[in-house]
Amino acid sequence: MIRTGLRWLLAAFYAFAGAIHLADPQPFLSIMPGWVPMPHAVVFWTGVAELLGAAALVQPVSLALRRAGAIGLAAYAVCVFPANIHHFALDMARADGGFGLGYHIPRMIAQPILVWLALWTGGVTDWPLHRR
Repeated sequence: MIRTGLRWLLAAFYAFAGAIHLADPQPFLSIMPGWVPMPHAVVFWTGVAELLGAAALVQPVSLALRRAGAIGLAAYAVCVFPANIHHFALDMARADGGFGLGYHIPRMIAQPILVWLALWTGGVTDWPLHRR
């Protein structure tokens, strides 16, 4: 019951984020590291990936598709981590401190939790909650 509720919550989070990526890409472009090629395309396709991953995570028919969506969202969270670090560095270099440590530190901590949560709610892993 908890896993299902968190799976739907995570899917809603990623669906919302995906929609925002597509509707208003500018905030995401502003935190994109300079070494990322074709930043507009990257932001567009990350939005699409979030939407597809969210849809796969909540579909009721195929456990294999749900797991694939979970793995995709976990991989996505790993891949966007450099942008989060870049945003942290940019923000902290601002005279006003940007969003500040109260925003960035929890965001950094949340990233590996999002990876695990995608895998756990998608049924890819039971770690560390599996009972023997």
